[in-house]
Amino acid sequence: MIKNSILLCTFNESKYIKDTVLNIQKFVPDLEIIIVDDASKDDTLSIIQNLQTKCKIKLISRQKAKGLGSAFQRAILESEGENIGWIDTNMGELSSTFPKMIDLLKQHDLILLSRYIDGGSDDRIFIRVFCSKLINFFCRVILSNKIKDYTSSIFIMKREVLNETTLLGYGHGDFFIEFLYSVIKKGFSIKEIPYKQKPDDDEGNTKTSPNLLRFFVLGFFYFLRVLLTKIRRD
Repeated sequence: MIKNSILLCTFNESKYIKDTVLNIQKFVPDLEIIIVDDASKDDTLSIIQNLQTKCKIKLISRQKAKGLGSAFQRAILESEGENIGWIDTNMGELSSTFPKMIDLLKQHDLILLSRYIDGGSDDRIFIRVFCSKLINFFCRVILSNKIKDYTSSIFIMKREVLNETTLLGYGHGDFFIEFLYSVIKKGFSIKEIPYKQKPDDDEGNTKTSPNLLRFFVLGFFYFLRVLLTKIRRD
């Protein structure tokens, strides 16, 4: 029986994908891994296809449709588990927190890793930390103070949450802000537990924000998404 579906959204993740899949498999029981790849140009696909694993892996390779929000939505549609989780492909070491998160689902509906509660930290470069904290402060003021880290996106939830909420799968990480707020509005129980965000590496920085202009454009759309979320969900 598949109890836990862990979602991965990949683009040029050859450096991380093998270790991340093996880490997830090590710590998560009764598992399937759903991987949605957006036309990686490195060896990501061949590495996935040649992995020897004990769990079920479902790989969806998209050549035209792109974007983190839509990839996440596609992965959810492909999942079969009673619980659904997501983790950044370059943060596979955090798979060790999944057993605790799964256990906490006995008392809550969604468990979220958080950098901005006691015990958590964010060790990335100053500009990224500042912007992340600013966006989260804006979310708490405009949306709800029940969540401290709207932009973590590392979570696991009961499938029942999807029966009462809607996910608009477009955008970058901003799609998760709207999803979390819809979960809050429906009265589900969310539990944040602390984690430490490791320092950036050059490759991760380039993929997320290849230049300063792109970085601030993404930030603008995050703020716009928060305002649209308030209008749509209230």
